[in-house]
Amino acid sequence: MLYPITGDTKRHTHRFLTTDLAAVGTVRGTSTGQNAAETQSTTGHVYRDAPQRRPTRTANVVEKVAFMMEDEAFTDINGKTISLDCQSHSSLCREFTVSVPKVSIGKVLVYTCCVWLLAYAVFCFTENTAVLSSAIIVTLVGMMLHIHFVKVDHESLIVIRSLGIQMSSSYASGRETTTFIEMSKIKDIVINEAIYMHQIIYYLCVLLKDPSEPEAVSSVVPLFQSSKPRLNCLVKVYKSCQEILSKC
Repeated sequence: MLYPITGDTKRHTHRFLTTDLAAVGTVRGTSTGQNAAETQSTTGHVYRDAPQRRPTRTANVVEKVAFMMEDEAFTDINGKTISLDCQSHSSLCREFTVSVPKVSIGKVLVYTCCVWLLAYAVFCFTENTAVLSSAIIVTLVGMMLHIHFVKVDHESLIVIRSLGIQMSSSYASGRETTTFIEMSKIKDIVINEAIYMHQIIYYLCVLLKDPSEPEAVSSVVPLFQSSKPRLNCLVKVYKSCQEILSKC
């Protein structure tokens, strides 16, 4: 569970992270222009009859997002490798998916063997067959509960301008949970701080408006609670979300 830090942290939720993504496109465009100039000077020919196609705005958005995500390595707060997949369906709709490693069959076998060996050792002293039966039942039930309610394979966030935000979680058993928040109820999306176990971590959250007082915040909805990405991954999602929210 995340315990957000109270006080003025909501007013200092890393607004400095809203670096203009246009700078990324400018750098990419400049390097493309330099490559074209080098090609022209090397060949010595310029094909002026060929029509030049100007990229559409949607293509620029897709290229910009793809450039942000390439060659990036992300981890969670425990140092485990995770992956971030960003899909730009349009300039007004983007989907972010954070995937975590699948269930390790080796670890499952090790835990199962340890429980069964312990049960067999108890059986050797007590000669009670109920111990072995109980160990098998507890192992199977515990495994099913873990993959159905605890182990999350990936979490997704869909941001659609003028509609809202959809949060989905897909569990190892195939079960999925979905939550939708209307855009009219959203005040902002920020990166906040929280105390988790013995450390301070960052997490992405949605600030909901207070119906009685629009300028106040009624509640905070954390995002990616199971995967718990580090700050560098949250910054990528945060910048893209702010681009869409700024158009509302």
